[in-house]
Amino acid sequence: MIPAPFDIARLREGYRALRFTPSDVATEAFRRIAAYKDPAVWIARVPESDVMARARALTAAPLDAEKLPLYGIPFAVKDNIDCAGLPTTAACPAFAYEPTRDARVIERLLAAGAILIGKTNLDQFATGLVGTRSPYGAPRCVFDDRYISGGSSSGSAVAVAAGLVAFALGTDTAGSGRVPAAFNNIVGWKPTRGLLSAAGVVPACRSLDCVSIFAQTVGDAAEIARVAQDFDSANPFSRRAEFHALPQAGFRFGVLAARDREFFGDGDMASLYDAAIARLAGLGGEPIEIDFAPFQTAGALLYDGPWVAERLAAIKDFIAKHEEAMDPTVRTIIAAARGYTAADAFEGQYRLAGLAHQADAQWAHMDFMLLPTAPAQYAVAEVTADPIALNKRLGRYTNFVNLLDTCAVAVPAGFRGNGLAFGVTLVAPAFCDHALGATADRLHRAGNFGMGAAREAALPSGSLSEIDSGDRISLFVVGAHLSGMPLNPELRNLGAVLLRPVRTAKSYRLFVLPHTAPPKPGLLREPSHDGPGIAGEVWSLSPDAFGRFVARIPAPLGIGKVELEDGSLVSGFLCEAHAVEDAVEITAHGGWENYLKNRK
Repeated sequence: MIPAPFDIARLREGYRALRFTPSDVATEAFRRIAAYKDPAVWIARVPESDVMARARALTAAPLDAEKLPLYGIPFAVKDNIDCAGLPTTAACPAFAYEPTRDARVIERLLAAGAILIGKTNLDQFATGLVGTRSPYGAPRCVFDDRYISGGSSSGSAVAVAAGLVAFALGTDTAGSGRVPAAFNNIVGWKPTRGLLSAAGVVPACRSLDCVSIFAQTVGDAAEIARVAQDFDSANPFSRRAEFHALPQAGFRFGVLAARDREFFGDGDMASLYDAAIARLAGLGGEPIEIDFAPFQTAGALLYDGPWVAERLAAIKDFIAKHEEAMDPTVRTIIAAARGYTAADAFEGQYRLAGLAHQADAQWAHMDFMLLPTAPAQYAVAEVTADPIALNKRLGRYTNFVNLLDTCAVAVPAGFRGNGLAFGVTLVAPAFCDHALGATADRLHRAGNFGMGAAREAALPSGSLSEIDSGDRISLFVVGAHLSGMPLNPELRNLGAVLLRPVRTAKSYRLFVLPHTAPPKPGLLREPSHDGPGIAGEVWSLSPDAFGRFVARIPAPLGIGKVELEDGSLVSGFLCEAHAVEDAVEITAHGGWENYLKNRK
């Protein structure tokens, strides 16, 4: 059965097990789209015949997890990102043009085997956090169509939350990749500025824009980010990755002091924020009250300062000729930029630099912060009546993130009494993306909030987020280095971090190696073997620690690529075949720890 909602881990597992094909998944995606009640989600879709042709081509090709990590995964794209063959409108028909090539990020996703379904609705020119500023309609919250879905990446968030696609791209300048995630109970990944190329993206604020990712799980979002990320020498705002680690236990996380908490009278949101703090503390963290003032003041500069002039710069030629064709609220916001001078722009930069120093003083006390994603959620009718003031409220906890050069991951955090979703966001300094994602994934899994509209759905075990990107390497262990085993301190003393328990694919056999102290097992791959899989753990080490660890491994053991049950490959312990010729096989026990328990 094709999973509902779509997620990468279960789609991949189904492909490997030959339960369905990319053609089946594409057909199911179109069935779901036709049945979905909200026509405002989409602006344009790839012709069904073209989608099915791509799906058939993938179906005919061999599944190669390394060459095609997104094999057969359906996705959608916010319609301010170029996709060849579809118009780019930025939700303004008079602005529309036909791109001759895909945006850089789209090229990478398609090359990885993903299947593009179509272009999604947005607040016009990505100006807004409400999702109502579009002539193509206002995509509604998946839980109650009287309420906004959040913007500006409204259609992308709803397409994922409704299970129409597995992931979607948005953009995030002021919170557009996070607020819609919170309102629709999905994950919103806002990378460090410049890690995903913005070439082929209609700019909002070019110096701040980020391509963002919506997904059902943090692990899915992290994997998509790894595929999409690259240094683009043709894009002046592209940056080379230099990922940093964060502690996965004993961490300090900043929380809002009582004076800085504003939920506009919604007691449920206040309680759910407290509950999220408690869950994160239960995962080994210490909450630290911070002074949020420098962050909030910096965020206010985005719309109440000269950065709004950058929005004007992005479309100055268009607005000079077609101002009357714009959404009235968007026109009011962007046209106001004409009142700013070059001197104002420099003074804004000076003000931001001072606030960044004040923020640094707060970072000295914390590894990352945990914030409500949004302080309120409004009905469409309320936003229509007061479009600017209510929109401004929604950015209270999001607007500062790009101005102060941080990364962020938004995750679901419960439901209010009225059935609407609540979300929180983890925010960390630039280039902590994947380490932050690992913690965000643990926090997401510590709750029980489902995936998007599917409130009862369990998060797939195969989609855990890891911190092995950049300066971390994952290592699979199967014997004496497991947690609680005699050699586990060797890992911990090197600063290794436990990521998750796992199981190998069925093609592995396990043996007791003779004459080893302490006793050790030997793992051997036999392609034709159909066993239970072997239990183990994945740990994360720095490259230097990984090298020192591997250098000490005695023969006949070594490190090679081990296939896990979800089809992914990870470096791990393997054994030379000659060493197990006369060894006792313990494969039936399913793992070293279980063998030791049964032996007693």
